[in-house]
Amino acid sequence: MHAAHLVVASVTILLNAGIAAADFARAKFVLANSAAVQVPQSWLPKLGALKAAGALGLLIGLLGIRFIGIAAAVGLVLFYIGAIIAHVRARQYRTIVGPGLFLAFAVATLVLDLASCPRA
Repeated sequence: MHAAHLVVASVTILLNAGIAAADFARAKFVLANSAAVQVPQSWLPKLGALKAAGALGLLIGLLGIRFIGIAAAVGLVLFYIGAIIAHVRARQYRTIVGPGLFLAFAVATLVLDLASCPRA
């Protein structure tokens, strides 16, 4: 279980760090996607900061402060549920796969985080 947790959490960290960097850089695909789901460009730095904070929190969790990792995973799950809602609200089903993938990794990380917690 530990190996699966390490791999899934690491992929989740890399994905979120990468997309946060794309948000901060205002990559063309980020601008197009945010416009399609009616998210103002002014929100991109804040959204990028949330994704980066989630990635950092997961890393801190892997380094031993488990409750930070769990909190970060919960935050990312909630964030990507919001992203899915934004895509559905805007009827942008063509681009919903991206947030769906990020949500799946966040959920998997959370489940593995919780499963690897010591039982009382």
